[in-house]
Amino acid sequence: MNVAGVFAVYLGAAVAEIAGCYAFWAWLRLGRSPLWSLPGVASLIVFAALLTRVEAEAAGRAYAAYGGVYIALSLFWLWAVEGRAPDRWDATGATICLAGAAIVFFGPRS
Repeated sequence: MNVAGVFAVYLGAAVAEIAGCYAFWAWLRLGRSPLWSLPGVASLIVFAALLTRVEAEAAGRAYAAYGGVYIALSLFWLWAVEGRAPDRWDATGATICLAGAAIVFFGPRS
């Protein structure tokens, strides 16, 4: 799988995970209906299934690299869905995490 393919899978997984978790946040923290948990569970299933599509020799490495994408997309969610702009520290941290994720996933192995 090429870099664009890996990133696309990670991006889809992050959207599914964040949406699934947000459904529970909406139910338990924002007072929405418990029915919000149903699409939340479905979204979390999609998230887990997508992570299996990444071609990595070990699940832990695939998950570790995914973490950087998750962090960056979570900050986009903060802005796009919750209406709160990330600050420069958020952007700096996300950039560092994405660089770390790339090193973990694409670094040479002995």
